[in-house]
Amino acid sequence: MSSVSVKVDGDVQRLMQRLGRIAGMDKAGINNAIAEGLRTSTIERFQAEKSPEGKKWKQSIRAREEGGKTLTKSTALRSSIRSDSSADGLAIGTNDIRAATHQFGDTRIIKAKRKKALRFRVNGRWVSKKEVKVTIPARPFLGVSEEDEEEIKELLRQALEES
Repeated sequence: MSSVSVKVDGDVQRLMQRLGRIAGMDKAGINNAIAEGLRTSTIERFQAEKSPEGKKWKQSIRAREEGGKTLTKSTALRSSIRSDSSADGLAIGTNDIRAATHQFGDTRIIKAKRKKALRFRVNGRWVSKKEVKVTIPARPFLGVSEEDEEEIKELLRQALEES
């Protein structure tokens, strides 16, 4: 059988009171509030077209040529953002198949399958190619921004005061 021994110097009574407050916190409620805040800020990034670090996304060709915003031709990706939480933790994410490509970027080769060549417009001119290498830049939308961190710290501070 093993054992652990800990010696604590200083204001042990104050430390024990603080640990008691942490143990008595509503962890499920706090995690739910944090998760919902992160979900909301993630959705707001689509409007701002910025990463959690505040970096502007590279404008998509569609947004440049047709107007509108990058990653919002439809609201499917933005609407797919979900949060889940419990007393044990929290998660924010999406099950949209395109999410990883947009979050991390990707390079793909697209080949003609049904016809001899792909036909598409580049700068207003029609072009035919057997295959095309496409690079999709990373446009991160998931993550924790500095503002998110400050909000989380404030939620935890308030929860400790209420305990």
